[in-house]
Amino acid sequence: MRGLFQQLNTRFPKPNIFSAFLIGAACLTTTMAQAAQPQYGGELQGFEYPYPVKYYQFESQGQALKMAYLDIAPAVAPQNTASPTPTIVLMHGKNFCAATWQDSIERLTQAGFRVIAPDQIGFCKSTKPQHYQFSFHQLATNTHNLLNSLNIKNASVMGHSMGGMLATRYALMFPQQTRQLILLNPIGLEDWKAKGVPYQTLDQNYQAELNKTAKGIKNYQQHTYYVGQWRPEFDKWVDMLAGMYNGKDKQRVAWNQALTSDMVFTQPVVHEFSQLKIPTLLLIGEKDNTAIGKNNASKAVQKTLGRYDILGEQAAEKIPNATLVEFADLGHSPHIQQPDRFHQTLLQYLTRN
Repeated sequence: MRGLFQQLNTRFPKPNIFSAFLIGAACLTTTMAQAAQPQYGGELQGFEYPYPVKYYQFESQGQALKMAYLDIAPAVAPQNTASPTPTIVLMHGKNFCAATWQDSIERLTQAGFRVIAPDQIGFCKSTKPQHYQFSFHQLATNTHNLLNSLNIKNASVMGHSMGGMLATRYALMFPQQTRQLILLNPIGLEDWKAKGVPYQTLDQNYQAELNKTAKGIKNYQQHTYYVGQWRPEFDKWVDMLAGMYNGKDKQRVAWNQALTSDMVFTQPVVHEFSQLKIPTLLLIGEKDNTAIGKNNASKAVQKTLGRYDILGEQAAEKIPNATLVEFADLGHSPHIQQPDRFHQTLLQYLTRN
């Protein structure tokens, strides 16, 4: 009988206490790591902006909404500008907020500009509605109404990334109120769907958004925004995004991001570049490779997408009164990657025109 028990113990060994300890420790470490990551509310509660946040309250599509924005007065009297108090409106990208314009706001106000930097509805500190028909026309109208409420009748408009698509739509809709258009590594310089990128449903977009992590966000930013480089000051922009996905309202954040992804993919502006009637500055980091849905496309199609070294030149040819400045060694966010160099170029243009 004793031999039988020995055989059974051999076939069914007792649990390894040390292994169980390791598994438990790993789970605890993962839980602690997640807890250590910042957690922000659905409207970025808990994340501090570098300037006071104001709110424009309005009704749209049957809902009461709040649009967060920064309004920073010029620090000095303007120099060599056509207007005594020139205003510039900064339109953020899809993975960005008004706060990510921090360096630009400081330099522009020091040069004599009044700066308005909104968070669009569905983003950052603005309302994230459960249901909203997102369109660039709607967001442009919201922004135009905000400016009217501030009695701003004419402004230069600068858009980065998705904000470049929005700024283009704004300039097409309100040319009389747009003094200059500045497009900083805008997405939408090509029509991804027409090039062969397959459509992703809202449900697919939503699941992809829910799966975002701080590690994945940082990896994407490092290789797309900063050409493989990383500096400690970039960490706060990872925390800003990851904190919303790590917070209690992550489902609402992800759903709004899914809706705006659909907007970006299905509402190209590239076909209307020839209709722009105002002076336009294209600031292009040539190492950028951003293309919505690129990973879902075939290998052959992927090779044709996100070629900003080519796309910038193509856009400049289509826009009637365009000036193209290319940064051969910079990525998707030149204003953050190399702020001194970028803003010197920007201010030279703004004060000359």
